[in-house]
Amino acid sequence: MDAFRAARDFLLQADYATARRDFRWPELEEFNWALDWFDGVLAAETPDAVALKIVDRETFTFAELSARSNQVANWLHEQGVRRGDRVLLMLGNQAELWEASLASIKLGAVIIPATTLLTAKDITERIERGQVAHVIANAADAAKFGTGEYTRIAVGDAFGWLPYHEAYDSPADFTP
Repeated sequence: MDAFRAARDFLLQADYATARRDFRWPELEEFNWALDWFDGVLAAETPDAVALKIVDRETFTFAELSARSNQVANWLHEQGVRRGDRVLLMLGNQAELWEASLASIKLGAVIIPATTLLTAKDITERIERGQVAHVIANAADAAKFGTGEYTRIAVGDAFGWLPYHEAYDSPADFTP
């Protein structure tokens, strides 16, 4: 973790020209940003600091977001999400976007971000081209998704979709 922190600190302190010229990627045998940096450093060292603020609606600390993303990771694993699976995230700027992103990284899944402005045709193309195995979207967008062999998870109530809120019943400890 020291090598990652040193590389990050160098980029934060150096000017652009120096960063381009002198930056070297740290050599890490294993590294999972969500587990090693977000949980292992940020949530561990500054648990009560604000990690996420969504306009004036919601605020989450590093400890809260770590625990919630652990719950989501555990639940997604129960739903069949595995390392290397492609997960299409089509959510707005909301807590679930950040929870699901961290959870997917913790699981080793590949995130395919998608704007909520996509049409049904755009979504179908991304699902096919991206070989998507799982979709997480708002219930309001569920009708844009056609048939296919992928897990459907909805934030809110959508007929035939798994309810995202069930993730909050999962354990807040996560072991990969």
